[in-house]
Amino acid sequence: MSLNFKFNAVLITVLLVGFAITSALAYQILLNSAKEEVLERAGLMMEAARATRGYTIDEVAPLLRPHMASEFLPQTVPAYAATQTFNQLRKTHAQYTYKEATLNPTNPRDRPADWENDIIRTFRNHADRAQVSGPRQTPEGESLYLARPIKITNAACLTCHSTPEAAPASLISKYGDANGFGWALNEVVGAQIVSVPASVPVERARRVLYTFLLAMLGVMVITVVALNILLRKVVIGPVTTLSALANQVSQGEMNAEEFSAVGKDEVAELGRAFNRLRRSVEKALAMLERG
Repeated sequence: MSLNFKFNAVLITVLLVGFAITSALAYQILLNSAKEEVLERAGLMMEAARATRGYTIDEVAPLLRPHMASEFLPQTVPAYAATQTFNQLRKTHAQYTYKEATLNPTNPRDRPADWENDIIRTFRNHADRAQVSGPRQTPEGESLYLARPIKITNAACLTCHSTPEAAPASLISKYGDANGFGWALNEVVGAQIVSVPASVPVERARRVLYTFLLAMLGVMVITVVALNILLRKVVIGPVTTLSALANQVSQGEMNAEEFSAVGKDEVAELGRAFNRLRRSVEKALAMLERG
């Protein structure tokens, strides 16, 4: 088994083990980073929806409220405005979904599912929690969610949600007087929830990982080739030459040329030692012939 084969066997084995370990670690790091990025984007989209809620309460609703006596205008509802804004964002981020889940909603569409109800209860029981996030299982696979509380901080919201008597007649006509009332100032009544399939960060992490692994494979190939060229030039070539000269001398061919030892590395020192040994053998043979 040649020195070149042994060297490459060890080198490639070490590189492959390192490649496998690095791939596993890199994938986990990239996946966590992709999840953070996805949730961060969800947070930005939620901020846009929250800003729309505030704008609707402060600017739009006061202008349209006089018309509510004769016609219900959904544009006055913060949840409607936020949902419509998010739907515009979904034109470029179709994987994201948004819901304003409310414990006692006026519109049945906003009634929370069991897992959404748990999130709202968490916010109601822990006033210091600004947001919660995590994975959950769905029929379509794992999904990531980001949720923030909906808290009544503006008394204007209570116009439609305090009592049926205080609500606009058009709202009662459309939704009835059974739901959406009894809200109180500074009470958490629901949660803004943005969801995205877990496949989104997984696919993003895989794309980056494949690019990284291809680059690393390229570096490994270049490393193996460069080390082999260096090995052949610095070790295998000189040692092969030295071995051939040693065979010649051992067979009595004393007229063989000396080994050209250039440099100060170990192979050059070995070559110079061989030349000294050869000259010593020549002198010993000459003394024997004279004797």
